[in-house]
Amino acid sequence: MRLAQISFWGFAAVASAAGIQIRDLDGRLLSLFHPDGKVNLLFFVSSDCPISNSYAPEIQRLCRAYESSGVSCSLLYEDAGITVSAVRKHIAEYRYGGIPAAIDQKRLMSKAAGVSVTPEAVAVDAQGQIRYRGRIDNFYAAFGKSRQQVTEHDLSDAVDAVLAGKPVINPETKALGCYIVDPDILHK
Repeated sequence: MRLAQISFWGFAAVASAAGIQIRDLDGRLLSLFHPDGKVNLLFFVSSDCPISNSYAPEIQRLCRAYESSGVSCSLLYEDAGITVSAVRKHIAEYRYGGIPAAIDQKRLMSKAAGVSVTPEAVAVDAQGQIRYRGRIDNFYAAFGKSRQQVTEHDLSDAVDAVLAGKPVINPETKALGCYIVDPDILHK
C-alpha cells in the first residue's frame, strides 16, 4: 500500500510540475522534471543550514560520480530572500562550481517535488517520474548527532537502481535538516 501511495504521489508531483519552469543564475531554463539524460538529481539546499552545508562535498562527489552515466544535477536554493550574489558567493565558498543553481523564490520546485527540508534530494527519471525523495544518506542520526560512518547510501542506491532499470527499493526516506519556510508565511 505504501509503495502505491508513493508512486501515485510521485506522478502527481510530476504532473503538477510539468508547467513549472525555473531559470538558473545565468538565465538558462532548467528542465528539472524533464531530464535530457537518464536522471536529474535535484538537491534542495540553503546557504544558512549547517546540515545542508555539510553535505556540499558529498553532493559534488555524487554529481561527478554519475555524470558519465547520463545523470545531471541541479541545486535549488530555498533560503528566504537570498540574492543571486549571495548564492554565487555560497557556490564559490562551498566549491559547487559546474552544478547549475537556481533560487526557488516562490517554493514552486520544492512544492512540486514534495520536499520540506534542506538538504533533501530528488531523483527524476527520464520519463519525468520522481523515483526517489529524501535524505542523501544516513550520516545524521538526529539534529546535532552524526554517525562515525555512513551505513546507508539512500540516494546513490536509488540512482543505481534507476540506471539499472530496476525498482527503487526505498523510494522515500525522511530527510533531516532545516525546514523550508513558505514565503507566504513570511509576509503575513
